[in-house]
Amino acid sequence: MKKKVFGLISIVLVITLLTGCTEINEPITSESTGIWNQFIVYPLSWLIIKIGEVFGGSWGYGLSIILITIAIRLILLPLMVKQMKSSKMLQAIQPELQELKKKYSSKDAVTQQKFQQAQIQLFQKYDINPMAGCLPILIQLPILLGFYHAIMRTEDLQGKTFLWFELSERDPYFILPILAGVLTFIQQKVMMKDQQSNPQLAMMLWLMPIMILVFAWILPAALPLYWIIGNIFTIVQSFFIKIPEIAIVKPETSSGQRKAKAGRAGGKKK
Repeated sequence: MKKKVFGLISIVLVITLLTGCTEINEPITSESTGIWNQFIVYPLSWLIIKIGEVFGGSWGYGLSIILITIAIRLILLPLMVKQMKSSKMLQAIQPELQELKKKYSSKDAVTQQKFQQAQIQLFQKYDINPMAGCLPILIQLPILLGFYHAIMRTEDLQGKTFLWFELSERDPYFILPILAGVLTFIQQKVMMKDQQSNPQLAMMLWLMPIMILVFAWILPAALPLYWIIGNIFTIVQSFFIKIPEIAIVKPETSSGQRKAKAGRAGGKKK
């Protein structure tokens, strides 16, 4: 299951990157053709310009990018909530999952097929969708690259400043890349709370901030601005989503423990 998920993410990432390698030097306009231009790049470019014009002034386009980032996060919020709930539930069922691994420990094809079927049944029992954690990533990849294209190919954005930096150029003081890396680390830390015993997740805790730092170092400042606002949004939302999820998981566990205790007590009476 994990291999299929990572394979799907890799395919989408490669396709997205290949798409992004073309037309980068061509200005984006309403006359631009192609699905990529018409449905992703131009709508983002149009939104940035229109909202920037509403604010006006030298900071208008920067504020426009911040508002669009928040709007995108709000649209993705249901998926993010599902992702966090699935992550929480996956952590809660780890004991049962480990028992299945022990039961079907043999590596032959028949046993592994039985293990996969039992794993699927376990996920269905707790209404867990393993793909739920990947959907926000898969959706955000083209949006992120679309932002990059919109910024680089929108002529109205060239030379526009926000705070101390130009949106279409790298941050001259490299403050944004450092902030993006630090906030990505904090976001990962918050979302992986109580799950860092997993070696793969522990590796991602450090790998993702480093990747974001490197990309933010070389890309236009508007991209790390997008990451920073998105990370702040995710960090804040996590505090509101995790609390009710604990209330969902714990009563089930407690109920099971109460039934077990009641069974033992009944056995003693006999």
